[in-house]
Amino acid sequence: MIVLGVAVTADLYTRWRDWLAPEVQPFFVASLRPWPKSAIRTTSLAPELGHTYRTWRIARSVKTLWLDEATFHDMTRSKRAALVRAQVEIGRGAVPSVRRWSDLLDSAWLRSQADGHRFVWWPSLVATNPSDIVSRVVAASPDGAQAYALPSRHREVERATWKKCAPVLPHARRLAGSFPMSSGPNCFGAVMAAAGVEGAERDCMVQAPFLAWLDSYCRTGGRDGDPGTLLVWRDDEKVPVHAAVTLGGDWILEKASGEWWTPYAIRTVADVLRTSRARGQRLERHRLDSTASAR
Repeated sequence: MIVLGVAVTADLYTRWRDWLAPEVQPFFVASLRPWPKSAIRTTSLAPELGHTYRTWRIARSVKTLWLDEATFHDMTRSKRAALVRAQVEIGRGAVPSVRRWSDLLDSAWLRSQADGHRFVWWPSLVATNPSDIVSRVVAASPDGAQAYALPSRHREVERATWKKCAPVLPHARRLAGSFPMSSGPNCFGAVMAAAGVEGAERDCMVQAPFLAWLDSYCRTGGRDGDPGTLLVWRDDEKVPVHAAVTLGGDWILEKASGEWWTPYAIRTVADVLRTSRARGQRLERHRLDSTASAR
């Protein structure tokens, strides 16, 4: 299976389906009092489900209700509709609009699931058109509401470009055109791993270690056409919010986010500059110091 220009293994594809539509999924409610005890658990969300359901947007005061597909559909339609509408109001992810998915799925069935405007993913629903559904989710999030991600163009990079960037980016070619096997790996870890920092691509790399590495192994400046120029975007409080690194030849390596559906992609510098532009953010450039003995 090819998604965003990247070959996807059967194992990873199965994981994606499970992260998009688990057998039992969380719903967020103001009170658990009206719900049966069987729907109340102390289960913690895996990081991948945290990204699917955008849990960082949800107030800590709400309670978590766990429902399987059969229990959900055994509820009256009015109760299902109220529950799904509440998820939208609370800010839960993976509550897509019927309109956005009616080209791939039976719109009448989608409208019947809840209030006619929104629905939630269940395994049986994904099973009706798994390849197209999962491909769109990876390109545009579980809600299908984001702009479609650009495919990775790693196969277009010439051998001479890989060879030229290898001294400063020894692991860029290994990472390029791949997906992580979990949520967490992010843009900061991607550029550090490409530059040779052992294990940086395995976990979520927060700003502090990234900034320490930037100060130790990079210098201010750099040209977009050269290998090893780091593009770093900072918010209005000067906190880094995104990073990518050039390979030379107008190519750049980036991981758009720490979510499970974003790959280590090769894109053009112009495309990354365009898609990363946001109000209040400032772009700065640093170049990897090729004289550093270790990274």
